[in-house]
Amino acid sequence: MSLFERVATAPISWGVCEVPGWGHQLSVERVLGEMRSLGFTHSELGSIGWLPTDPVGLAEVLSASGVELLAGFVPLVLHDARESARAEAAAVEAAELLAAAGANFFNTSPVITWDWAARRELSEREWDRLFDGLDMVDEICTDLGLNQVVHEHVGTAVETDDDVRRLLDSTSVSLVLDTAHLALGGFDPLEFATTHSSRVGLVHLKDMRDDLAKAFGDSQRSDNPMTLMAAVQAGLFPALGEGDLPIAEVVQTLEASGYEGWYVIEQDCAITGGLPGTGEGPLVDVNRSVTYLQYACDLDGSAE
Repeated sequence: MSLFERVATAPISWGVCEVPGWGHQLSVERVLGEMRSLGFTHSELGSIGWLPTDPVGLAEVLSASGVELLAGFVPLVLHDARESARAEAAAVEAAELLAAAGANFFNTSPVITWDWAARRELSEREWDRLFDGLDMVDEICTDLGLNQVVHEHVGTAVETDDDVRRLLDSTSVSLVLDTAHLALGGFDPLEFATTHSSRVGLVHLKDMRDDLAKAFGDSQRSDNPMTLMAAVQAGLFPALGEGDLPIAEVVQTLEASGYEGWYVIEQDCAITGGLPGTGEGPLVDVNRSVTYLQYACDLDGSAE
């Protein structure tokens, strides 16, 4: 299977996000149709509720569009013993939906609270509970034929360089190598690809502007921190190849290491102006990202 048979995308690349005020939310029909027009055969689930949340309805929509489901992002509170029953129930519900729809991956995001309170340092006991929680999710996923991958992410319990290294040192879980979220947390994504390729279960390709990342990071230490939404709306994550991250080098390093898994163009964006016309909007940026991968990486001879 060539590289471009292993490249998927995600609704967030079309600005689909559940956060209030994020921007225009395009219709399911338009987004899935534009994905197919660019050649994508697989997508992640996206924000809960945008696609149907019942297995039958989800399967019908995906079948009609010709887009298959690859993965789903699942926030879970795993470090708090008081939330263990709710976390397990939420994990089972999400896993059953993903499995019924034919997904491969369960992207666990260990959040601080269900409503995404800001990251804080966990105690040693909380870390141990988080690790136990990941074991619980792993059992659920294994029973349903899914692969758990832990998604480091700004604003969660696994955000910083230290958080990621603790996870690597204390567990055997596979991770989502999200180029931009690793970089925002202080972990060089190319270093991750070079030294921890065996722990990569899924790759999210997202470029990032260093100037906006610095402004975002500096603001987190101020009395008026910038939200991730505001940073995205300002253009934090441009099309692949138009930011400052070594996207091609990450892909080439992983391929050289023997990685045979999936890449997801997950270029978080927000539609804050008028509703884009046909052939306009996020479609254009995602197409530029696809072109960048074809010609900067050239791993299947596309540029010949």
